[in-house]
Amino acid sequence: MIPVNEPVIGVRDQEYVLECLQSGWVSSAGKFIETFESTWAQYCGRQHGVTTSSGTSALQTSLACLDLKPGDEVIIPTFTIISCALAVIYNGGTPILVDADPETWCMNVDQIKDRITKRTRAIMAVHIYGHPVDMDPLLQIAEQNDLAVIEDAAEAHGAEYLSGQNEQEQKWVRCGSMGTMSIFSFYANKLVTSGEGGMIVTNDSYLASKARNIRNLCFEPEQRFLHNDLGHNFRMTNMQAALGLAQAERIQETVNWKRQMGQRYTEHLSDIKALQLPIERYWSRQVYWMYGILLDKSHDMNANELADKLSDLGIQTRPFFLGMHAQPALQNLGLFQNEDYPVADHLSSNGLYLPSGLALTELQLEQVCDALHKLLT
Repeated sequence: MIPVNEPVIGVRDQEYVLECLQSGWVSSAGKFIETFESTWAQYCGRQHGVTTSSGTSALQTSLACLDLKPGDEVIIPTFTIISCALAVIYNGGTPILVDADPETWCMNVDQIKDRITKRTRAIMAVHIYGHPVDMDPLLQIAEQNDLAVIEDAAEAHGAEYLSGQNEQEQKWVRCGSMGTMSIFSFYANKLVTSGEGGMIVTNDSYLASKARNIRNLCFEPEQRFLHNDLGHNFRMTNMQAALGLAQAERIQETVNWKRQMGQRYTEHLSDIKALQLPIERYWSRQVYWMYGILLDKSHDMNANELADKLSDLGIQTRPFFLGMHAQPALQNLGLFQNEDYPVADHLSSNGLYLPSGLALTELQLEQVCDALHKLLT
C-alpha cells in the first residue's frame, strides 16, 4: 500500500532526540524547546514562539488570549478541520461561517464583510492544503473593523504570500507572519513534525507572555501553586521539540521537495478532464501539504467510490474536510441552522487527497497517476 503520508526521520532528528534523552530533560523544559521556539519564530519573521501540545491547543490558546465573552463572534471558514470551531466554542465564543473559494479551497474572503456584526472579535484565516488565503483584503477588513486575526498555518509550513499586491512595494512573506497570532501544527503528516505538537508565533510580547501562562496552567510566577486565572496543560515536551528543531533546520529542502511533488502530480494529471487540480494563484507559493483532487460532479463516480478503487490498487487516500455546518455535533449545539454552503458541500462530496508524504518516491507518484488514468480516462 502506498501510504497517504509517511514522515522522514533523519539522522540529525535521531541525534537530537538521543541527546535529549541522555540529558534527562524529557518533559516540558529544556534547551530544545527554547531553541525550537526561537528558530521557528525567526523563520516566520516573528519575535516570539510559544510551543504547545498540538495545533488544536495552539488555536485554543490563541483564542483564550482574546478574552472572548459569551456571544462574541469569530469568523471562520466552514471548510476546515473541526479544531477551528472547537477553539472558538471552548473559549465561550460563537463561530460564524463563510464558504470556500471554489478554486483555492480556502475561505472566500469576499464573504467576510457581510458576516461582521457588532459582536465580531476576530477572523480566523485558515490556509488550506498548503495554499494561502488571500490575506491582503482580509487584513484590510480586520484593520477597518478593529478585529484580531488568528492565522492558522497548520497546513502551510513555508508557503508564501505576495503582500501589497496593489501597492508599489510588494513583498513575499511567509504564512505564519501575518496574523495577530499565528499557529502551526507539527502533527506527523506536516512538513515539520514533532509527532504531536504545535506553536503560536506573534510579534506581540504581551500576547506571547499570556499564551505561555495559559498553556502552563496559569501558574503565578511569584507563587507557583497560586492560580488567579484558569489555564491548560498544553505544553510540548523537550523530546518533541528536539525532533521538531531538527526538521525545522531543513525546512527549505522540505519545501522544495513538496513543491516539486505537487508540480509533478499536476504535470501527470492535467490531461484528466474529470479532475480539478490544485492551483497556485499568482500571489501564492503553495507547498501542496496534501495534493488534493476534485472530481467533476457530473462524473459517474464519486470520491468515496474512487477512493475504494484506488485502495484496491494499493493506494491510500483521504477524504476532504466535511464542512462545519454539516457536523452533527455542532448542529446539536444549535449552530448553523438552515445555513447553506454549496462550495464546501461540493468539495466534501467530490474531493480526496493523494499520497503526499515526504517519503513518497517518484516511482510511487507515477503509480498513483497511472492508476488515476486507468480509472478516469
